[in-house]
Amino acid sequence: MEGFYSFLNENSIFIVLFIVLTVWIGIFAFLFSTDKRLKKIEDELKEK
Repeated sequence: MEGFYSFLNENSIFIVLFIVLTVWIGIFAFLFSTDKRLKKIEDELKEK
């Protein structure tokens, strides 16, 4: 267990960067899917 704590202590900046990158990827994926759904709804409304 000591090795794990030393790994976290020595590489904490990379762990934080990985978490931030994961959050940004999630935000962009959510925005992309929302945009895709909105375009589909807009196309349906234009047809009517």
